[in-house]
Amino acid sequence: MPQPVSSPYEKETTSERIQRQGEELWDRVRARGAAINYPFPDHMTLRSFSLGEVAEILSVSDSYLRQLSIDGLGPTPELGTAGRRSYTLRQINELRAYLASARPKEALKFCPRRREGEKLQIISVAAGPARTTTAFYLVQGLALQGFRVLAVDLDPKGSLSEMFGYFSSIIPVHNASMYAAVRYDDYRASIRTAIRSTHFDGLDLVPGSFELGEFEQESSRRYRSEGLRLPDASVRMVSAIKDVEADYDVVVIHCAPEYSFLTVGAFEAATGVLVMVRPQLADIASMAMFLNVFSHSVSLIEKAGRSVNYDFIKFLVTRHDPRDVSEQETVALLRDSLGDDLLTATVWESNAIREARLKNRSLYELSAGAVGRSAYEQAMESLNSTNAEVMDIISEVWGRPPIYVSQVSRSTTAGKAKPPSRRLSQ
Repeated sequence: MPQPVSSPYEKETTSERIQRQGEELWDRVRARGAAINYPFPDHMTLRSFSLGEVAEILSVSDSYLRQLSIDGLGPTPELGTAGRRSYTLRQINELRAYLASARPKEALKFCPRRREGEKLQIISVAAGPARTTTAFYLVQGLALQGFRVLAVDLDPKGSLSEMFGYFSSIIPVHNASMYAAVRYDDYRASIRTAIRSTHFDGLDLVPGSFELGEFEQESSRRYRSEGLRLPDASVRMVSAIKDVEADYDVVVIHCAPEYSFLTVGAFEAATGVLVMVRPQLADIASMAMFLNVFSHSVSLIEKAGRSVNYDFIKFLVTRHDPRDVSEQETVALLRDSLGDDLLTATVWESNAIREARLKNRSLYELSAGAVGRSAYEQAMESLNSTNAEVMDIISEVWGRPPIYVSQVSRSTTAGKAKPPSRRLSQ
């Protein structure tokens, strides 16, 4: 009678078996490109961009860039198959600086960083569907256009941070988030201690962490014990961001999904607020309820003797199916009610965006072939059109003429391949 084959794992303890299963699953998903080292990120890199893509990003001709390279002007691109040139994002930014110097009348187009007298723009990305995705693509889009950007994740679960490979929300890290700069005890530190670099040149991140949840609990206790007086978390957040004001052009604050004292702080620190809504009646009702909470938050700040004057409050339609007649009618309802406060561009429902997320990447980091060219281009068009509107709003606040949306219009009218709203879809 044959003897039963013994399992190599039969002497495992329960904890060993659980650990083995976790490691095996982790290795398998990593092999498929859908996992990042825990708890800290892989050495993430951003792909290089072809000469054609760089020409569209900078709004110059391919031949002009090619001649610059031949003449040895600007950064030296990498030469690939058949002599095809490509540039890293850092090199693109070096090109920006060179072109701004060589063509001073167009300096703002090439190098949009804020000048003396232009205030730091702080955009709070508030509640709503696709809030995290919107913040993710906004900060990357701004960085690709040459802005110096700081992303601040106020979600205790670190949903935005995970998209950059930081999983500090679920391990006992110390002072690794905005908590470091707003905490109530004597261990408060500069926000600089929590800032982390990303693989996008010019884009930094303050990750979310579980400590933010602890801060909310402490704030709640203070709120009840001090006669419902608004805790000074807002003041601390404003002060924290001011500490790095000279280092950035735009700060994007990713608010937590739940109402929180940190969210109130984000509202006070903000110079502008972006609110997402899905074109469904139930979602509009939810947004209307959020606006009541938003109003209450601002009133608390005002009652504390501090003024709130936003440069803008804008609404963005996300997860939109433009072919759905009922959604078309709902968008019309929103536009009739909100007028110019509703962005013209909408972010379409997209399998390409979802597939990129499964790969722990954005579409900016992938080529069209990774998710399907048609879906990729459509998604990029809606995402970049949205970013273009936001960037033109920033330009208006700074007293500059619009640049980005007008470039989209000119390129589309001229019938050129891929306007700026589709710049990276090659």
